[in-house]
Amino acid sequence: QVQLVESGGGLVQAGGSLRLSCTASGRTFSTYAMGWFRQAPGKEREIVARISWSAGRTYYADSVKGRFTISRDIARNTMYVQMNSLKPEDTAVYYCAADSGSWLKPRYDYWGQGTQVTVSS
Repeated sequence: QVQLVESGGGLVQAGGSLRLSCTASGRTFSTYAMGWFRQAPGKEREIVARISWSAGRTYYADSVKGRFTISRDIARNTMYVQMNSLKPEDTAVYYCAADSGSWLKPRYDYWGQGTQVTVSS
């Protein structure tokens, strides 16, 4: 089992910044990568960004490219996403997830509880 705990959500004005954190514990050695997802009311959950744990390979959704930066601290078992130039359409519950698959075939077996990000216009 892998336990994931997110933090850092909140309310921010458009154009502002937030940094989310996700700390993993438990059987983290099985984790190949981690990702950030978000789900807005009435919408499907979508991937925001992902990062491979050892190599640091990254992927970003087009909607956040150039504004969000994903990173990880291996020693702290923690993943981050720095979110800049936030827009009202970034409002969502953000989830982190642990991937025990591969870069081409991710398998998100474990999820955090989610943290709310609200961007006011």
